Amino acid sequence: MRIKVPAALTESHVKFDGEAGRAWSAGLPALAERYLAEWDLRLDGEPRHGVVSLVLPVVRDDGTRAALKLQPVSDENDTEAHGLRAWAGDASVLLLDSDPETGTLLLERLHAERSLSGEPDETVALDILTGLLRRLVAHPAPAGMRRLADIARAMLDDVPGAVARLPRERDRHWLRWCAAAVAELTPDLGPGDRLLHWDLHYDNVLAADREPWLSIDPKPLAGDPGFDLMPALHNRWDEVVASGDVPRAVLRRFDFMVDGLGLDRRRAAGWTLGRVLQNSLWDVEDGARELQEVQLAIAEAVRLRA
Repeated sequence: MRIKVPAALTESHVKFDGEAGRAWSAGLPALAERYLAEWDLRLDGEPRHGVVSLVLPVVRDDGTRAALKLQPVSDENDTEAHGLRAWAGDASVLLLDSDPETGTLLLERLHAERSLSGEPDETVALDILTGLLRRLVAHPAPAGMRRLADIARAMLDDVPGAVARLPRERDRHWLRWCAAAVAELTPDLGPGDRLLHWDLHYDNVLAADREPWLSIDPKPLAGDPGFDLMPALHNRWDEVVASGDVPRAVLRRFDFMVDGLGLDRRRAAGWTLGRVLQNSLWDVEDGARELQEVQLAIAEAVRLRA
């Protein structure tokens, strides 16, 4: 059966990579058929997709249910298999096979229709996510993993140019403030050596059979666990706003995770400001002339812990 590539996935690749993205998307059916044959897989349902990857539910020749993840090789995902191999299924989806040449992964099948975003109790969801993160960052980063230290230095180098492109003094102030927080942490080997997920938000936690919940779609790097808090601070933002006190709600989440992970509060705040810096630099690079209000609200709240 010929694999049909979802139009939305093709549009996403064209948006980010132009004609190269369109060409990669057009080659997806052939790529899928290659691994279905090479890894003795058969299709077992409709494909799903994110912004970048196409995921096909499959069954292995021994009857094991799995998921075939097809994605172009990029700086963002080139450590994914390496990190999954190091976690070996501890709080993470299990890697069954991989091909570094094409970035293709064969993964344990989870329940893609049930993410932690659907948990109605915010505290329960945050507790589950924090528990998974505690187990993930307990692993030392393996050799060859990209390092937060290098990412931090590159961010600091980019700050002057980004400041010059922002017309609002408020935005320039916060970019400098976040940069100062990162600069204070980096000289003493502050970036750390734990294996970080880098993108652990509620949609990247799925229900599973082996455990109630497991994490997916990491962008692994070696660093300080405080750098991994941000996704849980800005996801489900409507609940933060609905609380009626945005700073208090942000700090409630921040303190809950810091306590659950046993982190130094001030260092965790500094690295969270580092994530605000990273997200803001990405936005400016993409042409934004103002920083996102959600990022600024988190910076203003977390500064109270820095």
